[in-house]
Amino acid sequence: MKPNIMMILVDDLGYGDISCYGGPETQTPSVDRIAVEGMRFKQFYANSPVCSPSRASLLTGRFPDLVGVPGVIRQSIHDSWGYFDPKAVTLPDMLRKGGYKTIHIGKWHLGLEDENHPCERGFGLYRGFIDDMMDDYWTHLRFGNNGMRHNKEIIDPEGHATDLFTQWAIEEIEACKGDDQPWFMYLAYNAPHTPIQPPDEWVEKVKRRQPELSEKRAKYIALVEHLDYGIGQVLDALKALGQEQDTLVVFSSDNGGWLPAGAYNGTLRGGKLDMYEGGIRVPCCIKWPGKIEAGKETDQMAMLMDLFPTFCEAAEVPVEHEIEGRSFLPHLTGGEVDFSERYYYWVRREGWGPRDLSYLGQDYHAARHGNIKLLHNNAFAPLEMFDIEADPREQSGMEIDNKGDQHTKDLIKFMQEQVRLAGAVPWQKRQGRKTEV
Repeated sequence: MKPNIMMILVDDLGYGDISCYGGPETQTPSVDRIAVEGMRFKQFYANSPVCSPSRASLLTGRFPDLVGVPGVIRQSIHDSWGYFDPKAVTLPDMLRKGGYKTIHIGKWHLGLEDENHPCERGFGLYRGFIDDMMDDYWTHLRFGNNGMRHNKEIIDPEGHATDLFTQWAIEEIEACKGDDQPWFMYLAYNAPHTPIQPPDEWVEKVKRRQPELSEKRAKYIALVEHLDYGIGQVLDALKALGQEQDTLVVFSSDNGGWLPAGAYNGTLRGGKLDMYEGGIRVPCCIKWPGKIEAGKETDQMAMLMDLFPTFCEAAEVPVEHEIEGRSFLPHLTGGEVDFSERYYYWVRREGWGPRDLSYLGQDYHAARHGNIKLLHNNAFAPLEMFDIEADPREQSGMEIDNKGDQHTKDLIKFMQEQVRLAGAVPWQKRQGRKTEV
C-alpha cells in the first residue's frame, strides 16, 4: 500500500530552537514527537540559506539555480532573483502519476505568475499565502496586497496565519478520510519568519516560565511554540482519523534561523543568509510507523532536494529524468545508502545595492565533499575552507592548496562547474550528471 506523504516545512527556524536538537529554552513537544517516533537527522541541509531556492529544490529534486531560482523571488522585478522554470518537473507532478491527491497548504514563494501558481505546478488544491513574506500574520498583507488564496480565488480569512494553515490542513486530512486514493500534503508554515507576531497568550506563557528572557527572544520562542502546537494538532488529527499508520511525515526548515529576529542556531556559526553551517544546516525529523525504527538518530548527510526522489521511491513512482537529488529511503527503513563520493552544493543570488555592497546581484556559493567544505560568505568574500568533522563551528580555516591537493582542486572544479551549468548558453550544453567533477 502506498503511504500518504506529509511534508511540513517551516520558515527560518533556528537549528537550536527545537528541544530535540538541544534547544535550551524552547519547548517543542510536537516536533520532538516526530523525532521520538522516527529518525532525527544531525546533518540535514537546506539547499540555500534563503527560502525560494530551497523550496524550488524540494519541489524539483534539483539544484535551485538549474530550475531558475538562485535567489529570493519577490514582488518587485528589480529585487527579485528567480523565475521558477515552467518546464521543471515538480514533486506533485510526479506523485499525481502515481495516483496521489496533491494538496498544498501555506506559503508558496515561487512566483506570482499565472504559470507558476501552485495549481499549475501539480497541486490539485491550494489554500495558503502565495506571496513571499507576510507583513502581518493577522491581516495577511504584503505591501498592502492580500496574498491569501483558495486555489486561484482571493480570500480574506480571519485569524493568525499559523492557526489558519493548521485548520486548513486538518480539514483536508478529514476530507481524505475513507478515500482509497493516497495523498501528498505540502504544509508550509510562514512561522517563525518575521514579523515576530505570536498570539499574546503564547508570549505571556513563555515569560511566566522564563522571566529572564529578553523581549525579543521571548516573542520568538512564543512564535515557535505556537507553531509547534499547530503541528501537534495536525499530528493528532492524523491519529484520530486513523491515518497515522499510513502516513510518512517529514519536518524540516527552508534555511537556518534569522539571528536578528531572535533565533538560535546552537553552536553552529552564522544564520540565515550565511553559507556557514548556521545558515544551511536545518532540523529534520521523519517518521513512518512500521517502516522507520523509532528513536533513531543519524549522521547521514542529506538535503531538501533529496526528499523528491525519496518520496517518489516510497510512492513507487520511478524518476526517469535528470535530477541531482538522491533517495535515502533505504537508510530510513534500515538499509544503507552510500553517498561518500557525493558533492554537495549551495547557492544564493542577491541584490540590496546600494544599501549593502555584499551582493550587487551576484551569486555566492558553498560546496562540500566528505568533511571538507569550501565557501565564500558573500559575493565578494574570499574563499574559505573547513573540515566540518574536526571543526564543526568553522573557526579554524584550512589552507586552500589549489596547486597540490587533489581533493581541493576537485572541490574547486565542482563549484566552478555548477556555476557554468547554471549560466550555460547554447554553445555550452548542459551535459552530464551535475554532480560529476
